[in-house]
Amino acid sequence: MCRCEPSLAIRARFALLSMCFACFVAPRVLAQAQPAAPPVQAPAPIQGSTPEQMSVPQTPQNQVGEKPGDSRPSEQGGAAPNLRLGPGDLVEVSVYGVPELATKARVSNDGDLYLPLIDYVHVADLSLEESQKLIEKRLDDGGFVKNPHVTIFVDDYSSQGISLLGEVGKPGIYPVLGNRRLFDVLSAAGGLTERAGNKVTITHRNQPGKPETMELTRNLTDTPDSNVDVRPGDTIEVHRAPIIYVVGDVGKPSGLLVDNGQLTVLQAIALAGGTNRTAKLNSTRILRKSNGPNGVAETPVPLKKMLQAKAPDILLQANDILFIPVSGAKLAAGRGIEAVLAMTTAVSIYAVHP
Repeated sequence: MCRCEPSLAIRARFALLSMCFACFVAPRVLAQAQPAAPPVQAPAPIQGSTPEQMSVPQTPQNQVGEKPGDSRPSEQGGAAPNLRLGPGDLVEVSVYGVPELATKARVSNDGDLYLPLIDYVHVADLSLEESQKLIEKRLDDGGFVKNPHVTIFVDDYSSQGISLLGEVGKPGIYPVLGNRRLFDVLSAAGGLTERAGNKVTITHRNQPGKPETMELTRNLTDTPDSNVDVRPGDTIEVHRAPIIYVVGDVGKPSGLLVDNGQLTVLQAIALAGGTNRTAKLNSTRILRKSNGPNGVAETPVPLKKMLQAKAPDILLQANDILFIPVSGAKLAAGRGIEAVLAMTTAVSIYAVHP
């Protein structure tokens, strides 16, 4: 009996120690074995922020000391840097943080833009960036807005157009933003017509008294030197090719448009379908404008000898009228010339590209 009591006491003590270890010691050991989670830091307070600054929306891209929105491009919509405002342009002007000053106006014929508080501002021939800085200065100098930020958006670039006239597919005004070349504008207008000549006149807006004349060919790539720069406000006129009329007793009375303005008598008659059997070849005449009493000079043409290669061919000039009368008809000095001139109004016009 005495030997059993000590063993029971030892067992009871061991069970009590096991329970204490499971309840208190084991959770602490497991907690130390696991990695500790990073502590949650509270957001740092904004240093030196005033209530007015706190109310301004913050953009992640703004740097210290930079105005909101200073990342604007130098020109509207990435246009060329030499793009200028001009009369007729419709613009929208806004001031950052001051919606009351937002306005939409059109540049006047004098190049002025009317804005609230600062009255008229001359913006003609200024770029968008220059105009924005000018308006900002006027607002700041007048004490209306401190350190303003102005943005100009152009709704309609009416002044940035080139006028195309004459012998092009679609004459009209074409908008040109930035630098363009002559061939680009001609292509935009549908190219040259069949009646187009080889001369193009370019009148610049800033030099209206000094038009520039270029010579082209039917294939524009043959004259790369003529592909000059054109600017907004220019006027481009494609002249019609010179006309040489062939009327009278020929197969097809015609008005011949000649690119280079050069055509001989025999060439013109061939293009007009040749002479008829009833034609009076020896009475052929060239009617040419002159300072004479009737304003027209007559030059006899030995057509019969020319057809027999017994006389040299004659070179015609622009606006000449080659008249081949019917055999037996008389060409009087006064009435006959008027009758020949009347014939030119009823002929068909054909383009000739020698």
